[in-house]
Amino acid sequence: MWQQKSYKNDGGLLYLVPTPIGNLEDMSFRAVRILKEADIIAAEDTRNTKKLCNHFEITTSIVSYHEHNKEASGRKLIETLQSGKTVALVSDAGMPTIADPGYELVVAAVENSLPVVPLPGANAALTALIASGLPTHPFYFYGFLNRQKKEKKKELEALKYISGTVLLYESPHRLKETLQLIKDILGDRNISLCRELTKIYEEFIRGTIDEVIDWANTDEIRGEFCIVIEKGEAVEASDEQWWTSLSIVEHVNHYIEVDDLQAKDAIKRTAVDRSMPKREVYQEYHID
Repeated sequence: MWQQKSYKNDGGLLYLVPTPIGNLEDMSFRAVRILKEADIIAAEDTRNTKKLCNHFEITTSIVSYHEHNKEASGRKLIETLQSGKTVALVSDAGMPTIADPGYELVVAAVENSLPVVPLPGANAALTALIASGLPTHPFYFYGFLNRQKKEKKKELEALKYISGTVLLYESPHRLKETLQLIKDILGDRNISLCRELTKIYEEFIRGTIDEVIDWANTDEIRGEFCIVIEKGEAVEASDEQWWTSLSIVEHVNHYIEVDDLQAKDAIKRTAVDRSMPKREVYQEYHID
């Protein structure tokens, strides 16, 4: 057990700093101050972060931390924190670690008893949810579905048993396929599509899935989308729960060995099956 006292330490500190999802006016005063005061900013894309820093006259050094260099860069950042310096982690837009890099860095910091301090701020999924017109409690955030159609179908089969509003992200060129699969697997529920959130072209498309599919087939699809899906009627899922007798590790290994999934995708699928946060499955599988 480790009881973190965020502001009662003399060592390094990892800040998780949200950035605007579109409108720069959504940057908080505190976020700007932390980025100015930090010793280093760790950014998903240094080019995007430099633009943000230039706008707010932030001159802090920026280093790269993203999906493809997270192991090497993460080790260096932990060493920086251990030396007593402050690191501010940002993604391109929104909350670090939420469908963006950062989770592994947070885990490493906690393992090394280095304080992790989150700042509140913009998040696309929650912004879409509160304006969707669909129930806001309970909800289940899933993020991006697998790009492969076969795997996407399996994920949606699991999501149909979620007893809450479901939140997804999707790219414009996969939207039509995903909407049709949602209709085929989840049925014709109410749905809300949101694009260009907080920007001048912000748009919400609300209706049944059938109606939204008609829209997608006739209108121009641009920008990444948040998909908010109404929960389905209660479904008896016991026949689907083949994994009940398995431990979490065995459950993940089943998807790796039988379905030939990568560990990351197997963990995500296991989390959906068990209605657990993905980070808890990751913790159990990789750490505990």
